[in-house]
Amino acid sequence: MIGRSVIVPFRWIFLALLSALIGALPFADATRAAEPQVPVLWDAKERLPKPDLSALPRLRFLTTTDFPPFNFLDGSGRLSGFHIDLARAICAELGIVEKCQIQALPWNDLDDALRKGEGEAIIAGIAATPESREKYAFSRSYLQFPARFIMPKAKAFTEPILDKLRSKRVGVIAGSAHEKMLRDYFSTVQVVPFDKAEDLYADLKAGRIDAAFGDGMRFAFWLGCCRFAGGPYLAPEYLGSGMAIATRAGDPALAAAFDYALQEISIKGTFAEFYLRYFPVSFF
Repeated sequence: MIGRSVIVPFRWIFLALLSALIGALPFADATRAAEPQVPVLWDAKERLPKPDLSALPRLRFLTTTDFPPFNFLDGSGRLSGFHIDLARAICAELGIVEKCQIQALPWNDLDDALRKGEGEAIIAGIAATPESREKYAFSRSYLQFPARFIMPKAKAFTEPILDKLRSKRVGVIAGSAHEKMLRDYFSTVQVVPFDKAEDLYADLKAGRIDAAFGDGMRFAFWLGCCRFAGGPYLAPEYLGSGMAIATRAGDPALAAAFDYALQEISIKGTFAEFYLRYFPVSFF
């Protein structure tokens, strides 16, 4: 990430390049911007070796039931969600469908269950940080969460938006990584901190602020009055590296096997199908 001493125009170029690298091309014309954009985090030219998991007796994914749309119980009480479909697709790519299991546990029980050998992997949104990497081996990230601006539909800016945002009142959750990112990278705006997301949304809808800045995934579920403006902006130093599958620290080979499967799922379009199924309003 660019240091704080770098001038704003160069920061803006850097963010724009990050946005372009995801493959969604969000800086296209208005027609393109209206189309659902699917994040592409895998290089199709990179060929990962196909693992041999024939000796693996079982592959049990551990997850939770309280993180919709990633994992939840549907109306019939069946475990469902983006992560559930993704886990099953991984097993299919690895050729071990008959050995594949998915078990839901309370969040606080996941780590203990993995440590005791009650499962082989956790697919529940554990963040890959320097601290967590001491306990787990992680796959590569399969989904990242960009920062986004939202604005009223009739007033939403198109790229480039840096100069257009100058002196505008932009709401953000106080004390969040998004607030720090907003102050560091868009220093010409008037930052308006909010303690609660509901208050931020209410003020944006009422016109008391010009825009809001925050997590694109959460904003995607609140676009009745508004639309995305600019972005998406990927900044791992502020927002983390995204979602990955965790295995025991001593089992990096299984994490590498997940990388192979995840890349194949992306190349074949299966990931895009899942993404648009659970996120019909794309946050990219």
